[in-house]
Amino acid sequence: MARIFCIANQKGGVGKTTTTVNLAAGLVRIGQRVLVVDLDPQGNTTMGSGLDKRALEATVYDVLIGAAPAADAIQHVERVGYDVLGANRELAGAEVELVEIDQRDRRLKLALAEVQDDYDFILIDCPPSLSLLTLNGLTCAHGVIVPMQCEYFALEGLSDLVNSIKQVHANLNRELHLIGLLRVMFDPRMTLQQQVSDQLQAHFGDKVFKTIIPRNVRLAEAPSYGLPGVIFDPTAKGSLAFIEFAREMVERVGLHGGRGSAAPAPAPTAKRKA
Repeated sequence: MARIFCIANQKGGVGKTTTTVNLAAGLVRIGQRVLVVDLDPQGNTTMGSGLDKRALEATVYDVLIGAAPAADAIQHVERVGYDVLGANRELAGAEVELVEIDQRDRRLKLALAEVQDDYDFILIDCPPSLSLLTLNGLTCAHGVIVPMQCEYFALEGLSDLVNSIKQVHANLNRELHLIGLLRVMFDPRMTLQQQVSDQLQAHFGDKVFKTIIPRNVRLAEAPSYGLPGVIFDPTAKGSLAFIEFAREMVERVGLHGGRGSAAPAPAPTAKRKA
């Protein structure tokens, strides 16, 4: 059964999508089977994984409202090696429609239960707010990965997110835990970033991942080619950092060994290819 993780931060522009697609690609590189779920109506994770969000026949929106099973909406993307449950602007309407649906905060959990045995990891890219969409992600997840820049305002928003995780844990999902904080877009030459990094480690201890993702031009360029940086330029510093982060994730959740050291895992045969 897959381990399900939300990549979440209530602050926008902190690298959630970059983290999601590159962690997914890194996990594939070390032999894991991965599904990426795009829960953001902007569909950036979908596009960054090599899919045209405008051409999708079925999306996570259809899955949430019960118009399609997850297996029919999931596509395998050969170039990146992982599966994608994509999103587009239609998903923005789900907030209103879900209000009238039974178990509206558990729709994603119920849908993924049918496919999670096919994967080692399911990564959910959440929108930058505690919306009903994010709540669906948190309700079905085992843990939350928080990408954050080492800046003052990032610390301000972090306490709100931690409180939200505690509330969901107490009321909706007893399995939900904060897995760790990932320092992204890090520039060691900036004194403030180093100071904030030190504060994070002092306060959160081993909840701060050892891996640090550096600020890297190749990671920033990759989305324009519809690829994660790990695939676009595997030798870039940012790409190597994400592969190392993937190894740290596997170790942290106890999935030692994977399905090989470097080769991509085979795709589930039932999925459409893109």
